[in-house]
Amino acid sequence: MSAPDLQPGRGPAGDERGRELSARLATVRGRIAAATHAAGRSDAPTLIVVTKFHPAADVARLAALGVRDVGENRDQEARAKAAETEVLVEGLAGDDSTAAVRWHFIGQLQSNKAKYVVRYAAALHSVDRASLVDTLSAAMGREQDRRREAGLAARDLLDCLVQVDLAPRPAQDRPAGIGARGGATPDEVAALAERIAVADGLRLRGVMAVAPLGLDPAPAFARLAELSAALTSTYPDATWISAGMSQDLEQAVAAGATHLRVGTDVLGPRPPVG
Repeated sequence: MSAPDLQPGRGPAGDERGRELSARLATVRGRIAAATHAAGRSDAPTLIVVTKFHPAADVARLAALGVRDVGENRDQEARAKAAETEVLVEGLAGDDSTAAVRWHFIGQLQSNKAKYVVRYAAALHSVDRASLVDTLSAAMGREQDRRREAGLAARDLLDCLVQVDLAPRPAQDRPAGIGARGGATPDEVAALAERIAVADGLRLRGVMAVAPLGLDPAPAFARLAELSAALTSTYPDATWISAGMSQDLEQAVAAGATHLRVGTDVLGPRPPVG
């Protein structure tokens, strides 16, 4: 698929794929607006479009349609896509820095990938263990040194969320076939949040969770909201609640989610891999 036409002043890409994304995006934004109204909220959640397996050209099209936050859950794909997207949206951005795309890493992160993620990610939603906090902090220090030596501007702090495992069932009773959801237990959230809060280069933003597979997501999201309230009582700025995907965004909005991670309903079925 060819790269979209994103010349300054031209607006959204006018090709067939661009029109498809525009329609899908409008539908999802309509769902979010309706859910926000139904919940009696005045603060609409931030939409993070998850672009897993979709090309950088689609990210550029989304940028042309006003999407500023995109998510990935595999470093190798995210790293290459972020670099390619930067080139594709350069003309679109012009002198308007708000047209830049913010990358959210939302998948389980291996410690040896931290040095790459800190180069492109604005936020990491999947901090699930103390050792990863230490690795990320060290990687941020090295990244700042690299930028300074290269004459580049220092990067901002890395926004970090504690990923919480909200599944009530023991591992052996959970549905098979999709792999572990990951996350710290609710009892581990406070200690992990404290570790992030004092770590150099990191900024504690809040909590994240994926609804347990095969169960009503509402109780899980309500529990996440409770954990968020406890967290903000100690860290008033850690207000992010990252929850909700294509199939359960309404329940997440009702529970107070501030960030929604939607992929399929915006981008359509994932293209064949390989």
